[in-house]
Amino acid sequence: MKIKGNWDLSSRMWLNRQINDPYVKLARRNGYRSRAAFKLLEMDDKFHLIKNAKRIIDLGAAPGGWSQALSQRSSDKAKILAVDLLPFDSLDKVDQFCMDFEDEDARRKIMDHMGGRVDLIVSDMAPPAVGHAQTDHARIMRLVESARSFALEVLEKGGTFATKIFQGGREKFLLESMKKEFQKVCFFKPKSSRSLSAEIYIVAMGLKK
Repeated sequence: MKIKGNWDLSSRMWLNRQINDPYVKLARRNGYRSRAAFKLLEMDDKFHLIKNAKRIIDLGAAPGGWSQALSQRSSDKAKILAVDLLPFDSLDKVDQFCMDFEDEDARRKIMDHMGGRVDLIVSDMAPPAVGHAQTDHARIMRLVESARSFALEVLEKGGTFATKIFQGGREKFLLESMKKEFQKVCFFKPKSSRSLSAEIYIVAMGLKK
């Protein structure tokens, strides 16, 4: 199926991609809020991040696709906090904070709510794309560095941090730097991530501190 009519080229391409995307169809069929849920599910299938995590934070959680996957795969006793500037429809087992995690007092509020340090932090955040690869890469690198700083402060020893990044060159230096902080760090490209997309994920397990 192809979209025609009074749409600009980029809008038609996006709509065609959405309509024909098998993961969009699969998300609707399985009741997921976004196709992004499958990226976290694939990550969990490979690295087993969720099952034994007792305290979990989902950064940039709206519209809730990753929080939904976390809710389904975590134990009944797990505590899950979704953090985003935007609210979304509630989910079982998931609390929400509508805040900027970079705010000065955000980390204290989050740790107070969670009752201590956490086992798992995941992030599918990305700044709005401007269409210039180097600029988009630099902008997400700044956001990832901020999420990394947050994770180093909030994670329990042995904890895991998984975040999205755009490929552009600097991600390799980030990975090598994070190897000093975590026992195992690697890149992961889910099958549900579009092949032409520059997005990739860094999975960092076993915080050393």
